[in-house]
Amino acid sequence: MANDDLGNDFETEEAGGSEKKSKGIGGLLPTLLKWVAIVLGAIILIVTVVVITMKFVGGNTSQQAVIPVSQEYVGKREVLDWYTSLGQVSTKTSDELPASVIVEVVLGYKQADKAASTEITQRQIEIKDYLRRYFTERSVEELRPRNEEKRRIEIRNAINDDILSSSKIRDVRFLSLQIIEQ
Repeated sequence: MANDDLGNDFETEEAGGSEKKSKGIGGLLPTLLKWVAIVLGAIILIVTVVVITMKFVGGNTSQQAVIPVSQEYVGKREVLDWYTSLGQVSTKTSDELPASVIVEVVLGYKQADKAASTEITQRQIEIKDYLRRYFTERSVEELRPRNEEKRRIEIRNAINDDILSSSKIRDVRFLSLQIIEQ
């Protein structure tokens, strides 16, 4: 009988315990937290497995793509309109024995930019005067072909900064640059 009493006690405790847990919202909260913890654990496990697998399959290589740089991939140069009405500018260099300089400069501006064309025409005298002074201040050595790119950039920047106000030129080219040494 003692054994029967013990067995009955377990059954009553189990039955009584489950009745207490199912009462009210108190039993729902621990169950909900348990499932949230299981889902979060599963997500962390899955992400960890995926990251490790990708590292292993990828061979620990960099994921950045290397873009080859060659002439084929360089962007196309902008097409410009050219102002060619400046004519020739003749002057002498700043050397001890001055050389004669005869230069014909053309100015490139954004295609179909009528404002730039108009402003260059209106300031043509100022531009020619600047070019005359510019070449007068240079020596023959400074005007050699190896320095031409530097001269073109200097002229473009000076015209944009000091002469033009509402528009900008994009490029300067020399149609002719003659240096006649004495």
